[in-house]
Amino acid sequence: MTRSKSIARTPKAQVVDFVLKELDAAATDLPVNTAYKESDRGRITKGAAIALKARVLLYESRWQDVATTCEKLMNDNSNGTYSLFPSYEGLFLPQNEYNSEVILDLEFVPDVKTYSNFFDMAPLAVGARLNALAPTQELVDSYLMENGKKITDAGSGYDENNPYVNRDPRLTYTVVYNGYKWKKPDNSVQVIYTKPGDDPGATKPDEYAPGKVSSPTAYYTRKYYDPSSAVNFQSALNLILIRYADVLLMYAEAKNELGQMDAGVWDKTIKALRARAGFTDAPALNFNATGQADLRNIVRNERRVELAMEGLRVFDIRRWHTAETVLNGWAHGAKFGPASVDNGYIRANLRTFDKGKNYLWPIPRDERAVDPNLTQNPGW
Repeated sequence: MTRSKSIARTPKAQVVDFVLKELDAAATDLPVNTAYKESDRGRITKGAAIALKARVLLYESRWQDVATTCEKLMNDNSNGTYSLFPSYEGLFLPQNEYNSEVILDLEFVPDVKTYSNFFDMAPLAVGARLNALAPTQELVDSYLMENGKKITDAGSGYDENNPYVNRDPRLTYTVVYNGYKWKKPDNSVQVIYTKPGDDPGATKPDEYAPGKVSSPTAYYTRKYYDPSSAVNFQSALNLILIRYADVLLMYAEAKNELGQMDAGVWDKTIKALRARAGFTDAPALNFNATGQADLRNIVRNERRVELAMEGLRVFDIRRWHTAETVLNGWAHGAKFGPASVDNGYIRANLRTFDKGKNYLWPIPRDERAVDPNLTQNPGW
């Protein structure tokens, strides 16, 4: 097949239209999730096509279409049967694979197709080799208090010297911090120490130390820990690509952008997610209309903490056009650094984001050499 060297770039709207039509066609032909027998679990379903369509529409800010598409999974069982799994922690454990929340996942099979991703995220004390994906202080700070207040709110009860107490329960199921009680495969508990000087042991493998192999932020990742892989870290745990919680969050965002966020929408989305997470205080659960702009911040933050470390944040801050703020300046770690610098919070990584170019990726040089009509994106 001869490749044309004169094809111009296809307009974005045309590409999006093609993708949406393909997803509609696929959804028409695909079976629902309950139609597959056990040996076929993990295959693409009608619900997966619909959920992916909702995500495409979300990235295009087509709010009414997002809401309508999400409702096909929320209100119509003919497209599949989905619901929130009762336990946020349990959602990511191997014994609960293929649960009611999973819409699309990447399948792995023990001894046939495995991965060692967690080898780069877990605390060194439990067998990891290094830390290449570390949660930041900014992520940790985004988790609410159990009473529903932000840590910066008056009367929140936040204690900077005891920062992980009375927080959104999802924090403990996502991020490993100093003094964390790590549950081992045999159900025994191992305390993880990340603050210099706190570890009573001789090796002190997890203590933060600049330039060492310990986490650059003094935080590690807890989500997606597969206890069965603790010996060699060859995990066979499926990685969830789309789950029902994401559908609820897409729906909440769309309804707010349409000016239609009310108690009914809140209860089906944000309240449902927080209740599943373990919130019990009424102020954290109940709808209190604060205006569209404030609700936008609430929904966006809920998306951040619910889906933390699941690979969606980078696309969210790009479509919200907040990356120029979020990705400029220092990413921080725990308060284990010099008190004179950023109030003691570790300077982990200096990031830069040029809003004039970085919202688009460059067109590869080799591709443009083959076809000059592809042109280059602005700023590159």
